[in-house]
Amino acid sequence: MAGIARLSEDDLRWECCRCARPLEVGPVELTYLGNSFTLDLPRCPGCGLYLIPEELATGRMAEVEQILEDK
Repeated sequence: MAGIARLSEDDLRWECCRCARPLEVGPVELTYLGNSFTLDLPRCPGCGLYLIPEELATGRMAEVEQILEDK
């Protein structure tokens, strides 16, 4: 089951730079230091390119990164 990232209205207004299609929230599998997890993120329904919102990248993901590096 995918975890749900906190998304703002602005996060849902992005358009794919490759396809020019609006991004839709969907499951994205991320892998870091050999650990995989799935999050619901804005992604392109055409090419699969996805957006990691700044708040998620600098907040929660930074915390998870530190935990994984400390293992």
